Amino acid sequence: MSFLQFYVWGAWLITIGTYCIEGRGWSFPEFGAVFSTLAISSLIMPAIVGVIADKWMNAERLYGLLHIFYGVILFFVPSVADPGVLYYYILAAMLCYMPTISLANSVSFNILKTNNFDVVKVFPPIRVWGTIGFIVAMWVTNLTGSKANGDQFYIAAVVAILLGIYSFTLPKCPPQRSMSADSSWLEMLGLKAFKLFANYKMALFFIFSMFLGGALQLTNMYGDVYLDSFKEIPAYADSFVVKYSTIVMSISQVSETLFILAIPFFLKKFGIKKVMIFSMIAWVLRFALFAYGNPADGLWMILLSCVIYGMAFDFFNISGSLFVETSTDASIRSSAQGVFVMMTNGFGAYLGTIVSSWAINEFFILSNGSTDWKGAWSAFAVYALIIAVLFTLLFKHKHNPEEIKEVHH
Repeated sequence: MSFLQFYVWGAWLITIGTYCIEGRGWSFPEFGAVFSTLAISSLIMPAIVGVIADKWMNAERLYGLLHIFYGVILFFVPSVADPGVLYYYILAAMLCYMPTISLANSVSFNILKTNNFDVVKVFPPIRVWGTIGFIVAMWVTNLTGSKANGDQFYIAAVVAILLGIYSFTLPKCPPQRSMSADSSWLEMLGLKAFKLFANYKMALFFIFSMFLGGALQLTNMYGDVYLDSFKEIPAYADSFVVKYSTIVMSISQVSETLFILAIPFFLKKFGIKKVMIFSMIAWVLRFALFAYGNPADGLWMILLSCVIYGMAFDFFNISGSLFVETSTDASIRSSAQGVFVMMTNGFGAYLGTIVSSWAINEFFILSNGSTDWKGAWSAFAVYALIIAVLFTLLFKHKHNPEEIKEVHH
């Protein structure tokens, strides 16, 4: 389940930019609007689907139905010729897909607990198969020559429907938590945690989460398009990077699995604030190395950028959720985690998607119609650097090793 959960996303997430911009010839703002559907659905659906699974329907059945709907919608995507229409198709697909990420976790936890497994010990190796699924899907899309055409959506659609059917064979996960009749919609949707914004330190943390969330999707959006664009330079046209751009990008996901293992050591030694600063500096390097790399003598920069991605992504996401865990009251902890995800993958990702696509179109399209990627990646690096400096100066947090130990246990 974990393998297929991310396979059906990885088949097109990294290459939809190449499909829209190179394959269809659409503008950056048109593509940016389509990609923003990920953020919109992250804001809307997980909480609503969570309430349905908590109150009315078995989680594994809801999970299966959503994947089948997702797969069916993806089948129609290659036939769409208008970016305005594609926006609604991808939005519909994402409204089905995004809540399945948290549902997959719920189903996994339920099955493991029912069978008396140690969730803390057993779940991480299961979740790693999700990242492996994402990587394998990227490789399949690249090696079948599907990164600039609609076949990537067929690859995802067939597997999503199979996953949906398979889900009905999983152990039953009936509704767990029942809300009382007088529970408010604020409680049901986990919005009570918004009162945390009254706390200066938490408000500052969530605001920085949003700004950094704007950077999280930039290489997912443009990485493959950027590497593929080197084919316009004759010296690089037949290079490994151009032919296998999606496979090169998959190094980022491999790195992610390795950096997860390093987090406990870094947190214990340096503390949450420094680890988050390391993440922000890693984002600066991620973008700067892309700006100055090339498929020949600058190949090491492109590869190093992909390796650094693991630190940039994991150190912020995981240490950020740990900060929320140690800084909030138990009664609203789950809701607070929801706010963290909402600020990064929702508001932050939406703003980052829309503003970055507008900025590239406005400032980094050259007179011959090609894209000034060096300028664009450099601008993103400066953005990440400003966030890192402001966070270092404004965010006050004293390292307490015992805090990490408590959460770890």
